[in-house]
Amino acid sequence: MTPVVFVPGLLCSAEVFAPQVAALWPFGPITIASTLQGESIPEMATAILASAPARFALVGISMGGYICLEIMRQAPERVIKLALLNTSARADTLEQTTLRRTLIAHAKSTEFASLLIKTLGSILHPSRHDDSALREINVRMGLTVGLEGFIRQSEAIIARENRLSELPKIKVPTLVLVGDSDPMTPPICSEEMANAIPNARLVIVEHCGHASTLEQPGAVNHELIKWMQQPLSAVPEHLLFEI
Repeated sequence: MTPVVFVPGLLCSAEVFAPQVAALWPFGPITIASTLQGESIPEMATAILASAPARFALVGISMGGYICLEIMRQAPERVIKLALLNTSARADTLEQTTLRRTLIAHAKSTEFASLLIKTLGSILHPSRHDDSALREINVRMGLTVGLEGFIRQSEAIIARENRLSELPKIKVPTLVLVGDSDPMTPPICSEEMANAIPNARLVIVEHCGHASTLEQPGAVNHELIKWMQQPLSAVPEHLLFEI
């Protein structure tokens, strides 16, 4: 049995991985990490490691992917497998930081639930913009994290470091997955990571935006199951960890 640790993204609660918990439950104990502790990506990673199993498979989406890469920097010997969903190894661009600052300002001056609904169009596939179920889930998750949590997470994302140069050090079986229409972390970001990680497999999910685990749960589950079934022997033992 292989313990699995899931790391949610910005404004996401455990609900973002609800379909995946059901799919991966047969493989071992599952933990949904909290991102409500820590003022920075490194602090969040440290908090997650403090309560994580001794060794585990690691899955992160969006901001959760940034945290996963930091976990790989802090404790690579504890991660058996890695899955990076809808994320990037790059630091924020000036344009991205400006947008985040604008959203923070709006969040402070408007009704938070209304802002959550308005921002859905910037993350979902165009065909899902009117999906009431997805809207309800995303608003519910956002309200769970709350305004202060949103601000803290946004500041942590803005301050994150570029991790591109560290990707070749990752020696565990790695799944890199992204939606074909992800507007936040487009496929080029995943292609870049998959090309840099020695034992990575790239998957681009069709008709999918940034919230792949909820937009296309069947496709994501299929790929995560294949990833869990991938034998560790696919990587020579002496290359599993490089510190």
